[in-house]
Amino acid sequence: MSALRSALRDYLAMRRGFGFKFVHQEHRLGGFVTFMEQRRVRVVTSKLALEWAMQPPGRRPSWALRLADVRGFARYLHTLQPRTQVPPTGILAYGGRARPYLYTDEEIRKLLDAAIALPPAGALRRWTYHCLFGLLSVTGLRISEALSLRQEDVDLQAGILTIRSTKFGKSRLVPIHASTRYVLKRYAQRRDAHIGTPRSPYFLVAERGGPLLRQYVDRVFWRLSRQIGLRQPSDHTGPRLHDLRHRFAVTNLLGCYRSGRSADALLPVLSTYLGHSCVRDTYWYLSACPELMEHAAHRLEKRWEVSP
Repeated sequence: MSALRSALRDYLAMRRGFGFKFVHQEHRLGGFVTFMEQRRVRVVTSKLALEWAMQPPGRRPSWALRLADVRGFARYLHTLQPRTQVPPTGILAYGGRARPYLYTDEEIRKLLDAAIALPPAGALRRWTYHCLFGLLSVTGLRISEALSLRQEDVDLQAGILTIRSTKFGKSRLVPIHASTRYVLKRYAQRRDAHIGTPRSPYFLVAERGGPLLRQYVDRVFWRLSRQIGLRQPSDHTGPRLHDLRHRFAVTNLLGCYRSGRSADALLPVLSTYLGHSCVRDTYWYLSACPELMEHAAHRLEKRWEVSP
């Protein structure tokens, strides 16, 4: 094992010790170390970091992310090898956080209808995707959290989901509405009748009872989103499953403003429900949705009017 790869192993262990999962970063930084080993270079330089980050040529949106990964690793290496250069910030422009796509009620209904019509007629598949997409839309769960739900995490009596080891290594309880509990109960009954002896501990499963894999979920979603008109057949981008989470947050905040309630009181609760590490991440939705921004500005103007 090269000294650089050994340092990467220690760096990953350190970051994970702070609670970061660092799954995608491990993959990218492993590629960077391989790049360095192929060139037989032991010391990281800004020039080499930039050369690696700008690969492949056609993936410009990911360049800044790749360089940011190396920058963090280089800062760590600099404490061990002072000759290490830390790539400065601002070299590659970062596109920023994408504005969420806000699904309409009609679009979600069409997506659920398309899921329940998936072939073959007697399979579990249609019920699995109908349940998954519906669950994402009414709970705001991350797709990884929904797929990781185990059967013991779904308390259908109390109407509570236990979300374990989430994005920031925390666990939380998510209460669900009685109508959601009914749908999950019906799915569990169909799942158990279809599979018989469970092959996996997960709540949402593939046709033969194994884990429901993200890559297959994405393929089904892309197919259905084109079918119902969310994307054109040639589109490589468009509404995402993650945008169902954004819609959940925005819908709750809009409901708060429209009813005259205090958004300041709701935001910490919503932040906890969504599993954000900081309420600041939830405040982002105020600027991501024009109507929310308008409500927030109007509320601020009213405060100024009564200020002495």
